[in-house]
Parts: sequence; structure tokens; C-alpha cells
Amino acid sequence: MPKPFKKYDKLGVKIYKNIDLYIFLVPTVLYFIVFHYVPMAGIQLAFKKYNAVLGIWRSPWIGFKQFIDFFNYYQFWQIIWNTVSLSFYQLFANTIIPFILALLINQMPSKRFQKAVQTITYAPHFISVIVLVGILYVFMSPSTGLINFIIKFFGGSPYFFFGESGAFSHVYVWSGVWQNSGYGTIIYLAALSNISPDLHEAAMVDGASKIQRIRHIDIPGILPTAIIILILNTGRIMNIGFQKAFLMQTSLNISASEIIPTYVYKAGLQQYRFEYATAVGLFNSVVNLLLIVTVNRIAKSLDQSSLW
Repeated sequence: MPKPFKKYDKLGVKIYKNIDLYIFLVPTVLYFIVFHYVPMAGIQLAFKKYNAVLGIWRSPWIGFKQFIDFFNYYQFWQIIWNTVSLSFYQLFANTIIPFILALLINQMPSKRFQKAVQTITYAPHFISVIVLVGILYVFMSPSTGLINFIIKFFGGSPYFFFGESGAFSHVYVWSGVWQNSGYGTIIYLAALSNISPDLHEAAMVDGASKIQRIRHIDIPGILPTAIIILILNTGRIMNIGFQKAFLMQTSLNISASEIIPTYVYKAGLQQYRFEYATAVGLFNSVVNLLLIVTVNRIAKSLDQSSLW
């Protein structure tokens, strides 16, 4: 057999020997093909003037007109700012808090108490977004909410959290931290469990304190994991949760709560501008791609862990 085909022959032998394992991959591969790759054909809608009678394929091409319309939209920069600022705020909080929480849990002397803290912090992850927003409305009600009751108890005035644009980002991000920080610590705790106990024993023999062991052993040990998580989260930085933002959105805080996902929903499904909404969504995806490539390149240049 010619040399160029030898590697393919070896690959075929490997597949044949592990055919049962490859069969397990078939449902996952089909899922991604059907629900992720086939719908990509609809991207062409962003460059067309959609006509329901003609369909996506036969609708006339109009080039970059939809993108130009979005760039010229009078609230373009406000929507971009809301999306980017909220995304980076959320990225920072959801990266730092689980990181610190994992370090603290790992240093707890009692394993029973450690497991109790893990369970308590992990439990909110199972609350649905709709229920979470409902809880926020109840607890932050200006008339009957527990938080405003505490504010009034200490002599303050009731605060309408969902009616103030300045409070939207804080409520959105820190409610998410409360809900997901316990889940985020799992990966860091797994990375901490891989650190050799011999390193800690040697450090203790040398007289190192807990703070010194955390600084020189634990943090460097889980830093590669943290960087990988940061890169992956950066790739989704513009795709912050639509459902939560939309449910928390009111006419009073819309100047801060209108982000790209909610704008795409309104333009596409409420105003029936499908081609325009596709263009905005495609722009969002391209920005995400550029961000993940940039962060990965920066991590690689600093000799840190990277995706490729």
C-alpha cells in the first residue's frame, strides 16, 4: 500500500478494534450535526431580505445591509456597553468567588463540616432561573420584601431594586454568584485533590503557615485549571443569560438591562425581523470567537495553560 495511506490504514484498524466505543459516540455526533451544524445554514439569512413565500434559500441577497442597520441603530453603543460591562462583571465575580471558596473549603479541618458547606453552597444551582427571579422579586419588594424590611429597620428608606437601572447589574451578577458559586467550586476542589499531600507535609516541616501553603502550593496547583475555565467563559462572554435578563427587565431599568440577547429576541420574535435578528446574533458570535482566540493567545504567550 502506498505510504500516504498507511496512517489511514492504522486509523481504520484502531477504529475497528474499538468499534463498540465509537458506537457510543454516534448519538452525540448526530446531536451536534442536527442541532448545531445543520442550523448554521440559516446564517445566510443575515445577508438576505427574507421573504416568507420564497423561503431562506430563494430570498434575495442584500449584503451587509442588516449589519449596517444595527451599527446605525441609535441605541447600538448602549446595548454593546450593557452587554460587555455586565459580561465582564459576571465573568470576574463567577471566576474569583468559586476560586476563593474552593481554597477556603479545602482548608477546613473537619471533613463533615466541609461536606455540609459544599452541599449548602451547591444546592442553589438546582433552582431554575424563573424561580430564582421570583425569589428576587419577593425578597426585594419595596413594600413587603425582607431586604427592604431590614433597610427600614435600620432607619433607611425602601429601595425599588428592579426600578433602578444602577442596581440591575449588581442584582443580576450577585444573585448568579449565590446560585452558581457552589457548582463552580467543584472543578477547583477536584484540581486541589490532585495536589500531592507530600508538598504540604514538606512545607509544614519547614514551618510554613496555612496562608503560605495556600499561596505557594494550592494557588499554583489550580491556576492552570482557572485559566482554562477563564478562557472557556470568555468565549461565552457576550452570550449572557437571556432568560434571567429578560425576566428581570422592566420599563424602569431597561436602559441598563437591554442586552444583545434580549434585543435579538425582541427584533426577531416580537417585530418579525428575522434577518435582522440573525445578523445581530451573528455579530455577537463573531465577537465571542475573537475574544476566545485573543485570550487563548495571551495565555499561551504567558506560558500558561491554553486550549490550543
